Amino acid sequence: MKRYCLELTGDFACFTRPEMKVERVSYDVMTPSAARACFEAILWKPAIRWHIHKIEVLKPIRWINLRRNEVASVVSTRNVEAAMKGGAAILGLDIEDERQQRAGLFLRDVAYRVHADMEFLSERDAGANANKYYEMFERRASRGQCVNQPYLGCREFAASFRLVPDISAEPMPIAETRELGFMLHDLDFSKPSEPTPRFFRARLENGVVSVPAWNSDEVRG
Repeated sequence: MKRYCLELTGDFACFTRPEMKVERVSYDVMTPSAARACFEAILWKPAIRWHIHKIEVLKPIRWINLRRNEVASVVSTRNVEAAMKGGAAILGLDIEDERQQRAGLFLRDVAYRVHADMEFLSERDAGANANKYYEMFERRASRGQCVNQPYLGCREFAASFRLVPDISAEPMPIAETRELGFMLHDLDFSKPSEPTPRFFRARLENGVVSVPAWNSDEVRG
């Protein structure tokens, strides 16, 4: 495995707490699953897996209340299946009928440094080696290239990213220490039809959240 560091910044962010059913309320700090998604937006292949190791908070935690329009429902999966089989099905939504206005408690003016390990799964690409993927990610990240635009919890909150080559030349994280409570680590997709959330007890220590390994005792289903 090889470790990389990305700096992620944005005007707004929302790492939604799953216990909030209607209104969106963000965690205080970026979640490991959201951080992983940013790395995968730059490079994802079946033969690699990202493991988030550490999240550094570079700016003070600030909040903003916003009301915004959301769509109340999604396209029926039955209609999608029917269309895939060549049948007649409605795949659109009438925005005027489905629009709902919801309040949200979001983060604003955020900046993070995220440290992640890239694991090469040789059994999924027997003819390649890890260096192929290391070079691919380094080339893409250093040029600002991505498959999908990385985002900070919600797709409308786009993230700017920068590959950090030398941590020693970077500014220190914020000098804040406090408990963050149970935080979403990631989803367990061992049963693809029923992904299960797993949590860990997060703590901000001098601006740094240390993320336990997925298979550690600290991560609970």
